[in-house]
Amino acid sequence: MMSRQGKIGSLCRFLVATNCRSPVTSTKYVRKFIWTWRRSFTEMTRSKWSAGSCRAFPESSYVSSTLQQQCRCLSVSTAMHRKMKPRNELPDKKSKLPKVMSIWKNITVEELAKVVDRSEDDIFEAMLYIPAAENYDHSNMPIDDLEVIREIVKKLGYRSKLVPPPAPEIVKDKYADLDLKPRPIVEADLVSRPPVVTIMGHVDHGKTSLLDALRNTKVAESEAGGITQHIGAFVVKLNDRQISFLDTPGHAAFSALRSRGANVTDLVVLVVAADDGVMEQTRESLRMIREANAQMIIAINKIDKHNADVEKTKRMLLQEAIQLEEFGGDVQCVPISATKGTNLNQLVDAILVQTDLMNLRSEGKGPMEGVVIESKVDPGRGRLCTALVDRGVLRKSAILVAGTAWAKVRGMFDHTGNPLTKATPSTPVEVIGWRDLPPAGEKIYEVESEKLAHKIIEYRRSMEMTEKQKQDEEVIKTKMEEYNKEYKAMLSDKRKQGRYKIRRQGPRPKEIADDDSIRHNVIIKGDTDGSVEAILDVLDTYDCHSQCRMDVIHYGVGDIAESDVKLAEAFQACVYGFNVAIPEKLKPLCKELKVDYLLTNIIYRMVEAMVKDIEKKLPQKDVEEIVGEANVLAVFTITEGKKKIPVAGSRCVKGSLLKNSFFRLTRNNELLYDGPLYSLKHLKQEVETIRNGIECGLSLKDHTILPKEGDVITCYHFVKVPQKCEWDPGF
Repeated sequence: MMSRQGKIGSLCRFLVATNCRSPVTSTKYVRKFIWTWRRSFTEMTRSKWSAGSCRAFPESSYVSSTLQQQCRCLSVSTAMHRKMKPRNELPDKKSKLPKVMSIWKNITVEELAKVVDRSEDDIFEAMLYIPAAENYDHSNMPIDDLEVIREIVKKLGYRSKLVPPPAPEIVKDKYADLDLKPRPIVEADLVSRPPVVTIMGHVDHGKTSLLDALRNTKVAESEAGGITQHIGAFVVKLNDRQISFLDTPGHAAFSALRSRGANVTDLVVLVVAADDGVMEQTRESLRMIREANAQMIIAINKIDKHNADVEKTKRMLLQEAIQLEEFGGDVQCVPISATKGTNLNQLVDAILVQTDLMNLRSEGKGPMEGVVIESKVDPGRGRLCTALVDRGVLRKSAILVAGTAWAKVRGMFDHTGNPLTKATPSTPVEVIGWRDLPPAGEKIYEVESEKLAHKIIEYRRSMEMTEKQKQDEEVIKTKMEEYNKEYKAMLSDKRKQGRYKIRRQGPRPKEIADDDSIRHNVIIKGDTDGSVEAILDVLDTYDCHSQCRMDVIHYGVGDIAESDVKLAEAFQACVYGFNVAIPEKLKPLCKELKVDYLLTNIIYRMVEAMVKDIEKKLPQKDVEEIVGEANVLAVFTITEGKKKIPVAGSRCVKGSLLKNSFFRLTRNNELLYDGPLYSLKHLKQEVETIRNGIECGLSLKDHTILPKEGDVITCYHFVKVPQKCEWDPGF
């Protein structure tokens, strides 16, 4: 049979004979030609072998008539292609491009053509000479082999460098408007709505007791530690009118929850105890009310106590710039007793009158808009949140978006657990069906479809990532400026010394510096997002990193899981759970992995436990303890060999003197010596201890110090005592 060189030579001679003299630049025509030639050659080979001929094919029989026709068509098409794009008219791009091209993994042919500023045909033509490039035959197909990308760039005459893929361009379309502002208000759709009233005040001033008295319940008795630690939403009917109440914690740790309650409310009932008056969290609540620009009613509680002083409380409120009605202001003040039910009707009338004057209205139809009051993970129902409807109507199967979380509403329940079919404005409702846990305080919007919800969430995450990149860029620039400043200063000093290169002085520093500091790693799990937020706010006040560094390894909502235990084992952390449980099957695992955990339902108990755990890790410190004291009565000198040693004849007047302890010699409150003794004798006999009232002779280690009559010698030693953590969380 004819050799491969003979076949190629015959093919070339035929191409010359058919006027296809110029190189074919179009990959499409080249591929078509090669495919046609291979098929024709295969058919001819089979026919010759079937005839039993093994002779070399003559040139006339080697190229079939079909192949000749295809090659002529190819030459005509190529000539037309050259006529449309003459090669001498193409601009010389190579001289204008940089020598090094930026490439990245999974780059497409279309993107590579834009990078090197060449046509896609040039890229495909270069790929013909690369063995592993035949699989990439589409413009939008990503090239996952870096060697193929490098070879393509090399064939085109450039060098390459590997860079990260460019970030996708964020397109702010019409769907992004939901992140910025709610829909416009339509006056024709506005209807009257129930008011939203928030109960605020200092801890243990009777906020929950007041709410219990209004709705005839006993929630305060069932709360852990007798304090409210969650924000609660309830619907109460007063005088045949519906009012939505929000009960906020008064403890100092729950500042964020109080702020959230003030921002979503129409009216605030500020509870002040008549026996305590205005306290710290009362002032903080007043500040939040002013920032939210909310209306306010003062309820002076506990007037039934023997030490209640209503007039003093009013004067304290006046000092906080609260203008009560009886002092010529516009703030209503009602003295009440929540436990006895005194004057509750007056408070209800004041609330109704105030809300009537506000003329509260909202859209009674259309898509729902609201706010997340609280969110948690329920063991039986999954992720759920307590939402307050601001406008529109919420129904089942609605698609909701809050932050970067979305939900298809599977069910709605009121504050008593009864299912609801719809929720109108100013109604607090529990919503189940969230794919992710929505953060407390986020705005909720109802959207048309799941596709639209995914698009909004993707946009928001992109914006968050962009913002984070900007913050990281600022930090990197600051560090680079600091480094360049130090480097230039060092280089300037070297040049002043006649050196133009900076040489490393001393051994090369370690890549990872040894850290022998004491650390206390913690993992926080809470029952609600608001609880976790409050605990993290408390941990932000930790300021004793010089004693022990505290690091939060992980935090989340829900019961303690196996992943939390394994993470704690890896980081030698302690797991703290607030109002959560730990499964029984995890307790043996915690014991096996030596992971400590603490479960509590009172926030300040958790903080106390953290302080105790930190103090266990702190090393004991030396504390000076006074053992005894002696007065110098006379001074004399003894001779030992060639040395003259001064001896202070003294009497122990307090405690006892121990030879192996330290001694301090003072004269007129001026310290002359501080150190060990050389000798302690009683009646020329060396002793270890001198008791109170006994005379003795003391010689100091430093013989150059000469005692005098009237000097005071103090005996002391150091004892080991445990350190105390100085962290003060503020409650």
